[in-house]
Amino acid sequence: MSAGTVLITGAGGNLGRLVVQHAHRSFDVIAVDRRPLTGLPKDVEAHDVDVRWRPFEDVFRTRRVDCVVHMGLRHNPRSQIDRYRSNVVGTQRLLELAARYDVKRFVMLSSANIYGPDPDNSHFLTEDSPLLGAEHHADIRDLVAVDATVQGFFYRQPEVATVLLRPVHIVGPRVRNAPSNYLRLPRPWTILGFDPMVQLIHEADVVRAILLALRSDRSGVFNVVGPGEAPLSRILRVLGRRPRPIPMPLVLGLVSGAWRAGLSSFPPPELRHVQFNCVVDGTAAKEKLGFEPQRDLIETIRSVDGPPD
Repeated sequence: MSAGTVLITGAGGNLGRLVVQHAHRSFDVIAVDRRPLTGLPKDVEAHDVDVRWRPFEDVFRTRRVDCVVHMGLRHNPRSQIDRYRSNVVGTQRLLELAARYDVKRFVMLSSANIYGPDPDNSHFLTEDSPLLGAEHHADIRDLVAVDATVQGFFYRQPEVATVLLRPVHIVGPRVRNAPSNYLRLPRPWTILGFDPMVQLIHEADVVRAILLALRSDRSGVFNVVGPGEAPLSRILRVLGRRPRPIPMPLVLGLVSGAWRAGLSSFPPPELRHVQFNCVVDGTAAKEKLGFEPQRDLIETIRSVDGPPD
């Protein structure tokens, strides 16, 4: 029996598609994305539309939407044109529709990267820690702005149970993000003299956290962590990589040059993640959402190279 109707934005991405595939076992699912929607179950209603467009409201007008999962942010660091407006205005539009059409739950997938890797970071960062990630990374500025927008909605519209999830670095066979691309390099560069603690979470555990947030009666902001943390050097050993320690000024020049030439998919600001710690506390998600990762640390690390489940 269906537990209601959930609208999922960003359903055309690899992680969004995975969320749809699992959510449709318990919910009637409406999948939305600007990108082509492929590989979805046949009984999933799909809409190829931008959430900012007026026709998007027809989905709410013609269907009873009980829950929204917002994963539809643009994350292309090479294309900043309209990205900030799309992310912030698109999220505002979605929140307005959620309030207008009496949506019961709103779940937003943010990122623990908004805290930012920093030499002054303590172990472990809680949900109340300052969001410093925007200082050095343009892509994170969008996330911080969207995060603040959703938190403001949380207080203005308490009748909509709102959940902000901030997962650590997501990895898995389907994930194609900066951390995964870096970990797939056979000879990754590291920064001489630095070996930060790193937290990874398996894509399947992120899906589980989202589903728990949909079924929970709790609201709030929650860090979502994997099965522990490990030094970057250990993670690279598990993967059988042969890192190349390089002094920071040199590695910055190499990464920046490769990025400008289109030879690398690793944005230069991400270098701070292989230099400084950004380790967060997942206690609130465990206690209030009942979330604990099911994949162990070695399995999570090796999923970077593994086939899809």
